[in-house]
Amino acid sequence: MSDSNFSKEENILGAVKRVLTEVIKDTATEPGMKHPLSEATINGMRDCLVLISQREQELAAEAGRSMDKRPRFTDEPKPQGDVVVSIDSIGRKKE
Repeated sequence: MSDSNFSKEENILGAVKRVLTEVIKDTATEPGMKHPLSEATINGMRDCLVLISQREQELAAEAGRSMDKRPRFTDEPKPQGDVVVSIDSIGRKKE
């Protein structure tokens, strides 16, 4: 889907979300090291990402678009819905 199919607000939300996630990746530290950003800043960034995601979902619902943008392999079969698995088939095979 190209950017022309989205509203200006959706394009802005997408750009802000990309920049925030890039900042998060760029400032990531090794486990055990002190993070350069304060805890309040980290929590603020999390809150912003939650708000952005919620608004993106609202806008998609208003436009009648689904939010299932998960990447798929071209040869991967499309999901057919729920699959029922027998409990008997889950257990260990008896010899």
